[in-house]
Amino acid sequence: MRSLAALIAVLLASPLQAVEKKDKSDCLVSIQRVYIEKLGGGDAAEQMRDMLIAAVQNSGLYAITENAERADAMVRGSAEDVTFTDEHHTSDTLGAHVQSGAGQTAKNHKYAGAGLTDNESSSSRERRHEAAASVRIVMPNGDVIWSTTQESSGARYKGAMADIADKIVKKLADDLERAKKMLSSSPQTPPSN
Repeated sequence: MRSLAALIAVLLASPLQAVEKKDKSDCLVSIQRVYIEKLGGGDAAEQMRDMLIAAVQNSGLYAITENAERADAMVRGSAEDVTFTDEHHTSDTLGAHVQSGAGQTAKNHKYAGAGLTDNESSSSRERRHEAAASVRIVMPNGDVIWSTTQESSGARYKGAMADIADKIVKKLADDLERAKKMLSSSPQTPPSN
């Protein structure tokens, strides 16, 4: 009886999840203009917001507005930027010692000795920079239709926050393209008269 109830729950949930996924894809594709709200997370979050605005604007995915009332959707989230010094200390020591002795009279003493010691230590300090951001797209009714979390220690020719902004936009572009394909391949329901 329990397995029958579980099977019914799965069968009922699957079409609902498919409809919800289609609705989210439809919403994501229908957005034309977004407002990127102030991100939580301190002073670095303001800079992350500015980089995110520039990255979305440069991508051409959506128009950016500074007027929340004109937006089709809001981008909300938080960002953190941390700079720290990473210290590494190592020390290796190798030692060996051999000693021997013999003696009988004052003139007949024999002694031998040997020793070997090697000590090596190193220390390094590296300034590190890491950033993380979590953002989501929220419709005016409060439904979250897309979200991502990205982290970076910096890229080859750009800082960690710029790298995160680019990663967020790339993920959004990929998901938007996937949503367009899903909507174009799904059967269209005829309009009701």
